[in-house]
Amino acid sequence: MAKPGLGSLTAANLAAACCRGMSFPSEDVAGHDRARERKHFVTPCGDCFRADCVRIAPWIRCAPFRLIVVDDDPELRGLLQRYLGENGYQVRTVADGKALDHALARAPADARVLDLMLPGEDGLAICRRLRAQGDATPILMLTARSDPFDRILGLEMGADDYLAKPFTPRELLARLGAILRRAPALRHVSPADTLRFGDFVLDLGAMTLARAGAAISLFSREFALLSVLARNPGRVLSRVQLIDLALGRDAEVTNRAIDVQIARLRKAIEDDPAQPVYLKTVWGQGYVFAREGA
Repeated sequence: MAKPGLGSLTAANLAAACCRGMSFPSEDVAGHDRARERKHFVTPCGDCFRADCVRIAPWIRCAPFRLIVVDDDPELRGLLQRYLGENGYQVRTVADGKALDHALARAPADARVLDLMLPGEDGLAICRRLRAQGDATPILMLTARSDPFDRILGLEMGADDYLAKPFTPRELLARLGAILRRAPALRHVSPADTLRFGDFVLDLGAMTLARAGAAISLFSREFALLSVLARNPGRVLSRVQLIDLALGRDAEVTNRAIDVQIARLRKAIEDDPAQPVYLKTVWGQGYVFAREGA
């Protein structure tokens, strides 16, 4: 029996996505070229979720988001490659974890769509391995299982979101757009864009954190939070602001979840998490980053 995939992938659905008043659609080639000439940049449209429907945003480069789809079902891989490609993404597809490693060695990706049930190394194991290596690239996990435990386990392993099969094309676009918007400034920065504090180096291009040359493993949400705080030293940011700036307004995150992520970050970078010198609490307001550890 074939594994469930897109619930309503039709020619009509492929053409259905449109940008409703936020900006010119990508089909306006001349308009898109004019934006490039003016050195404007693009980010995924928050209305129709197409990657190539654009809002003018001068801090993000004009380039398609690069996706890797990992699924052992060749028919579903073909459908996803076509559908996501039609919606402005640059898509590569592979069948398993080994092929994924080879693909990433050739070129990086901005996000991965990872099936849970894969032959050999399954999706959870791949996700756990990538996160242990310090890879914070967003991961959208796909599964045909309905057990909520699988979703919880996938998120705990470091997945950014979870989508159950069968799913609709629009929901897939919405979830991909959400995880790519959570920290847009982190996804498309210069490789030389680094922040230093103490003996730490936060590389926003490679999405890595190192202390005295030793890599520190962070989940993507932890990296996004640390990056927002580190880029705003001395500025008190409320939990709501952190959710908005680091994870996106549509992220399903509570204030308590931010506290948990901050606690994990303190364990990763503070010598004494109970007496933090970098990630400080401002009672009743939120958190502030002290770059000099004062």
